[in-house]
Amino acid sequence: MKPTISVIIPVYNHAHTLGNCLNTIAWGVYSGEVEIIIVNDGSTDNFHDELNRILNKYPAVKNLVKKVIDQPNLGAAAARNRGFKEATGEYVIFVDADTFCYPNMLPEMLEKLKSHPEVSYAYSQFRFGWKKMKSRQFSTEALRKNNYIDTTSLIRTKDFPGFDESLKRFQDWDLWLTMLKHGKAGIFVSKILYKKVVGLRRGISSWLPSFVYRLPWKIKKVKEYEAAKAIVMKKHHLK
Repeated sequence: MKPTISVIIPVYNHAHTLGNCLNTIAWGVYSGEVEIIIVNDGSTDNFHDELNRILNKYPAVKNLVKKVIDQPNLGAAAARNRGFKEATGEYVIFVDADTFCYPNMLPEMLEKLKSHPEVSYAYSQFRFGWKKMKSRQFSTEALRKNNYIDTTSLIRTKDFPGFDESLKRFQDWDLWLTMLKHGKAGIFVSKILYKKVVGLRRGISSWLPSFVYRLPWKIKKVKEYEAAKAIVMKKHHLK
């Protein structure tokens, strides 16, 4: 019997957080409902040793992990797309290796999609370290201005178009805008359903207070953010 949900986890040098991530996914599901596909994106840490330790110690996790894929370091978007090629579930969700999933995350997102067959994905609020990322009700107009939907959203497999691997940042915003072009909308779960560890995060997952972006002088990180955003806006003909 095919699983209901495929969970894709790209991993790059996060062996130290992978065990907690896998255990939190296993909290809220039953064997057979979920398959986990892990993509090792060219890690140089002790990924395989740590994964073997986890699978040997936690039978519930071992029963859920269906495939482990090794590839050269190609980036998160490529790792997610590679994992998706192996997915067999009716729904798919992409979870970073430093994400702690609350027990009600998958059940609540799934229930939302089942009760709203007209939408293609369900997304929620979450915590980024201490910071509450609130999100909002789905709005086409708002989505065209800024992204308010995180990558960790439950998507109908048949509606997923793939991530643009040429983008270095804003791959999630690009995904939702691409789906929007095809008439695919999302639905908001107004709850905090997971949290992300901030200690060693870099790149698209970093966060700065909003006032930093309004400073008369702009630090390098802000300039890179704005340049990356401009690329996505140009691709989707946004102003």
